[in-house]
Amino acid sequence: MSILKRLLGNANLRDERQTPASEVEAVRRIARELEAMEPERARYVAAFAYLLSRVANADLSVSEEETLKMERIVQALGHMPPDQAALVVEIAKGQNRLFGGTENFLVTRELRDLATREQCLELLDCLFAVSAADESISGAEETQIRQIASELGFTHAELVQARSAYNDKREILKGLPGRPG
Repeated sequence: MSILKRLLGNANLRDERQTPASEVEAVRRIARELEAMEPERARYVAAFAYLLSRVANADLSVSEEETLKMERIVQALGHMPPDQAALVVEIAKGQNRLFGGTENFLVTRELRDLATREQCLELLDCLFAVSAADESISGAEETQIRQIASELGFTHAELVQARSAYNDKREILKGLPGRPG
């Protein structure tokens, strides 16, 4: 049975207005590419990839460096070959461009429901790593990470702790007296 069928049951019998948030289209589309995985794990990887692309696209541009960083993260996280990780990232980027405004919160909520607190902390670090992949974290990227952190239930102090490892990449701090850049 395909992961899509496991996630949705008989979709033809469902009223779209009754579709639970756990069946967000962005996650379903990516999960279809991950059919060999256990369904819950596939949904987790799909949501993780989507959130990485949400941050990478925050400044309306996903750099090659950000794309490569996302692929490496998804490959390691999903224990998948490079070509499959690249496909998952491309689908996540496309889904985010098409449906980002309407599905961002739903995907974050799904990941929060699937993940442990430790996995959410790992995601937070990965979000900063992707945004810093091009050696600069824009204000828009930081805002998106802050929003995701809030949606995941992190405190401001926890966000600041995770962000501290990337302070040298933050645009807002570059050029301040006593700072490199």
